[in-house]
Amino acid sequence: MYFVTFNTNHRRHLLANERVHQRFIAFGETGLSRGAAIGRYVIMPDHIHLFVRGSLDFVLAQWVRILKRSLSAAIPETTPHWQSGFFDHLIRHSESYAEKWEYVFRNPVRAGFVKDCQEWPWQGEIERLEA
Repeated sequence: MYFVTFNTNHRRHLLANERVHQRFIAFGETGLSRGAAIGRYVIMPDHIHLFVRGSLDFVLAQWVRILKRSLSAAIPETTPHWQSGFFDHLIRHSESYAEKWEYVFRNPVRAGFVKDCQEWPWQGEIERLEA
């Protein structure tokens, strides 16, 4: 399982909205047919944090590129939408998963968007993943 983060180009606020969220969910729901399952995620205005697990032939860089392309279709603003590359961390233990999730889950509160993590509408879990 990987913890993945990627940003918008120049950290523009393009992502925390219903169009992008629905596109992200749709992509995640069809993920198993692509050999990948998205677990928990948080969509911030200028970046996305997510957990993903892939099949044996899963290529993370290719998968992130396809995800970005899919999300771009839901962003009406001019391109480029994405900063090149992404950050990833291999999750080896359930403690690491829990730690990373706690950090990600609290991100909207730290950014001052909501007072309680549960209030952030652009988060969720598509598939239940275990570390």
